[in-house]
Amino acid sequence: MTEKSTRKRLAPADQTGPERVSLWCLRTTAILVLLMIFFPPFNPGRISTQISGNLTLLTSATSFSTVTTKLSAYMTSGNRFALRASDMAQSMAGCAMILAGAVLAGAGACVSLGNRKMRRIAVFFPLAGGALILGGLGVNRAAYRQIADFVNSMDLPASHIEEHLRNLSLQWPEFANTAWAAGGVLLLAGGLAAAVFAWKKKCPEARPEMEEKYKLFIMFLPVLILSFVFAYLPIYGWRYAFYDAKAGDELTKEIFVGFSNFSMLINDPGFSAKILQVLRNTLIMSGLGIATSWLPIAFAILLAEIRSSKFQRTVQTLTTIPNFLSWVLVYAVALSIFAADGLVNNLTSLISGVGFTRVDYLASADATWIKMLLWGTWKGLGWSAIIYVAGIAGIDQQLYEAARVDGANRFRCIWHITVPGLMPTYMVMLLMSVAGILSNGMEQYLVFSNPYNGDFIQVLDLYVYNLGIGNSQLSVSTVIGILKSVIAVILLFGANGISKAVRGESII
Repeated sequence: MTEKSTRKRLAPADQTGPERVSLWCLRTTAILVLLMIFFPPFNPGRISTQISGNLTLLTSATSFSTVTTKLSAYMTSGNRFALRASDMAQSMAGCAMILAGAVLAGAGACVSLGNRKMRRIAVFFPLAGGALILGGLGVNRAAYRQIADFVNSMDLPASHIEEHLRNLSLQWPEFANTAWAAGGVLLLAGGLAAAVFAWKKKCPEARPEMEEKYKLFIMFLPVLILSFVFAYLPIYGWRYAFYDAKAGDELTKEIFVGFSNFSMLINDPGFSAKILQVLRNTLIMSGLGIATSWLPIAFAILLAEIRSSKFQRTVQTLTTIPNFLSWVLVYAVALSIFAADGLVNNLTSLISGVGFTRVDYLASADATWIKMLLWGTWKGLGWSAIIYVAGIAGIDQQLYEAARVDGANRFRCIWHITVPGLMPTYMVMLLMSVAGILSNGMEQYLVFSNPYNGDFIQVLDLYVYNLGIGNSQLSVSTVIGILKSVIAVILLFGANGISKAVRGESII
């Protein structure tokens, strides 16, 4: 069988018009159902105002303690008006069923990318997923009714009990009806696809198959999902920038402030001065990192020049391990060495004798930027060099052989072959560093910060953390985060434009 005929057999060209329409409906519905589990308004498990308004279906299905955090006062044993934990567990089980139904729908959308035999199998996934969603909603609704009947059946002789129950405020979530509609549409889409595929019973394929590009797409799908959850879904939280809100608050029109939080960056002199100080620290730290970005290349070249493979592997392993240590452990090591009663002071005291004044190197603002650079370099040098070690391995060895025949020594081979071979990789990494010039990370500076070096060590990420989590100024910290992201995107495209104009190469 020729390659052309194989492509034709696996390609979706064998689909009829109704089949394409039914599969399009199935995939679109599956994507929408999957998106619903990440957005709080579509969570049918929020049956009380005491449950956080920011709780998603995913959390309601996986964390019983999170769901009942604010309900603990109504679930205390010994209180004759206590809610029954079994009812809340039933609500959580209903959310878990809905979550499983959404996952089945997504699996059906993936399977539908295969040949006709796989597409015939795929239509049963949304049918099962829709049934689970509707069943989970029924279980959740039953739990809500049981709790509501339990509350309504109480004798309320005291006003404080009435107040407690009013605060509990059981209610069926308004947007939960959308989940009913999603489950119904999913069933209809699956049923439509099943009916269309059942109409044409002939299935020429001997076994389920899928084109290579779709296999690669499904292999990449977990990375895509994680990128969406951790990189793009948080953009939904940018709405806090337009409210005067604290973490966990409902966003209502009463606390809407528009662009007031943005204007405060300019109109408040004290706040503006603090931002400028933090930007100074951030830019200096990032500038030092960019200025020393050639160190991983030099280290990779030195590794490649080691003739003993055993010694080379040992050095590479020992220099890579620090990358996997948390900054808390790194600080513990630094404390044991450089604290006032640490190794350095103890050795110096033994050498100097009586009269030696101990110095706490960590509780000092001197050379803070250099110290942070050195700790970061020690921790990440071996790991950063891995990509360049791989790049050296990919350079054609015939180039080195030809250079040696022409009389080039080891240094000439490095300068004229290895370094030019690594420059494209280095330029890409440099462009990414320029784009992330405002993102230094937070963990390193958080563990090393203290009252003495606070004015020099607080970078933008740490400042956003301290402002939002430490001082509960969530809205203002969100504003700074938004501006940082916008500036990073502008820098990325600007650096990419310069690279394209100067080198004729683009990374975007």
